[in-house]
Amino acid sequence: MTVEQMTHHFLAHRNVTNELINKIEAGHYEYKPAPTSMSAFDLSTHILTSFYAFASVVKSGDLSPLGQKADFSGKSLSDLAAEYTKKTVDVLRSLSEDDLNKTIDATAAFGRKLPGRQLLQMAIDHEIHHKGNLYVYVREMGHTDLPLFVQFG
Repeated sequence: MTVEQMTHHFLAHRNVTNELINKIEAGHYEYKPAPTSMSAFDLSTHILTSFYAFASVVKSGDLSPLGQKADFSGKSLSDLAAEYTKKTVDVLRSLSEDDLNKTIDATAAFGRKLPGRQLLQMAIDHEIHHKGNLYVYVREMGHTDLPLFVQFG
């Protein structure tokens, strides 16, 4: 997959993730479907920041973005979704074919060395997994008009 194809694939899923996030009102930010679940806010920010971190690792070759914590104070989930989507697209579009092919020592996080392309595929899979969780949250908040799993076009 080229960088442009990877970006398109990312957005096909992220646009749906953002649509789900936009349905979460501030009064539901602390909602959890089970006591051991992440809150709606934590799940949403985890999804948004994880892909950005993965893309940043592919760009830099350094795992440190995986452990960085962001300051979300005073921002709505909708604002964060727009911000992190733009930042992630910017990083994705800055990647070269060499970035996608270079081997990154991800042993500390994943137990092995991986090509950048595979790390981005893991990020997409991670987003898809948690987007499924987000569907459950939003349904349990009472929303029934939900988007398709992926956005074509």
